Amino acid sequence: MQVLKFGGTSVGSAERMKALVSLVVNSNPKIVVLSAMSGTTNSLVEIANALYEKNNAKAVELINKLEEKYKLEINKLYSNETALNKGTQLIKYHFDYIRSFTLDMFTVNEEKAILAQGELLSTALFHFYLEEIGVSSVLLPALNFMRIDENEEPDLIYIEENIKNELAKHSGANLFITQGYICRNTFGEIDNLKRGGSDYTASLIGAAILAEDVQIWTDIDGMHNNDPRIVNKTHPIEYLSFDEAAELAYFGAKILHPTCILPAQKRNIPVKLLNTMQPDAKGTIITASVGEEGIKAVAAKDGITAINIKSDRMLLAYGFLRSVFEVFERYKTPIDMITTSEVAVSLTIDNASNLDKIISELESFGTVSIDKDQSIVCIVGDFGGEKRGYANKVFDALKDIPIRMISYGGSTHNISVLVEAGQKKNALVALNKGLFNYN
Repeated sequence: MQVLKFGGTSVGSAERMKALVSLVVNSNPKIVVLSAMSGTTNSLVEIANALYEKNNAKAVELINKLEEKYKLEINKLYSNETALNKGTQLIKYHFDYIRSFTLDMFTVNEEKAILAQGELLSTALFHFYLEEIGVSSVLLPALNFMRIDENEEPDLIYIEENIKNELAKHSGANLFITQGYICRNTFGEIDNLKRGGSDYTASLIGAAILAEDVQIWTDIDGMHNNDPRIVNKTHPIEYLSFDEAAELAYFGAKILHPTCILPAQKRNIPVKLLNTMQPDAKGTIITASVGEEGIKAVAAKDGITAINIKSDRMLLAYGFLRSVFEVFERYKTPIDMITTSEVAVSLTIDNASNLDKIISELESFGTVSIDKDQSIVCIVGDFGGEKRGYANKVFDALKDIPIRMISYGGSTHNISVLVEAGQKKNALVALNKGLFNYN
């Protein structure tokens, strides 16, 4: 069985939903994971924010506007009265449910319930369309098998057991439609896998059922060697290893959510990145195999804060770094890069929500300085310490770019540099020319 995931743009209109039929309707058994229609989750976040602010009039206005959008789309999607009536009743049910939150207290639990409505709508609307054109499919409720544990991590054992139970109810069926992103928590409440979580859903399902492959369909023909939004000439990468793809996703390649790789990697299930607009394009295939040696791609991550701690106490001391790391652990703030010298340690974070508290604690160790508005530029490929020339090639390309930090050697697949955010474009363009010979 295959797992195919389609993002918001792939189900963003009646026209796009109809176009999916040629991709999902064939003899191959498959589970199709759908995101919400493009723009829906952002609108639902706006509605939730208005409810938090107790601005119910604004919330109702936003709800009505989003409902009208769906009403327009189903009139384009369905051609017979039966399907249109089912679609109309579905929309009324979900938007009446969302409106009900304007009548009572609003909490984070209610917010998560609201955010789940987009995926519940898109999957049911597509299922009804398949029904209308005579294609048999099963609507598989993700809330019946997708669960996170007390640490907000997916409970793979539970997912594996329960999705198999759900599939067993429909022996003989070979096309299943389910929701990405949404899940339940350990209390049985509606929750989610955070933004980009539909990729994660697809990978988790693939791992749970030992799928033939997991296909992530977007509007880009695979993962590119550089950011096509910033540099003029890029090309899709045909093959990547799991480790290379994970590095690129974590450090800014938007086509793939960083969490998506691990479940598939654990079960050695290939992940394919494909383009709904160009179904015949090769895309990118991600497997355990490293493939060709060398530099494969470049990505950049914004919103980085660099922290430098200088302390004479660090000299010849043991336990110093552990104490520093414990500060970040207490505030649940991950560290991206780290470099050390005899009397100083520099590191970066991408979540500055607890920055003031972190600084306050770090000042007990020594002098602390901060650089905000930084970007990590990540160069990814297969280049271990025993392989020659790659570092020289990278830093020769960046010879005119001021570099704040360098991280090399922690991984055989990654050289990372920290630059000011204003230098990010210059760095990506310089690397495109120096590494891939694109002017």
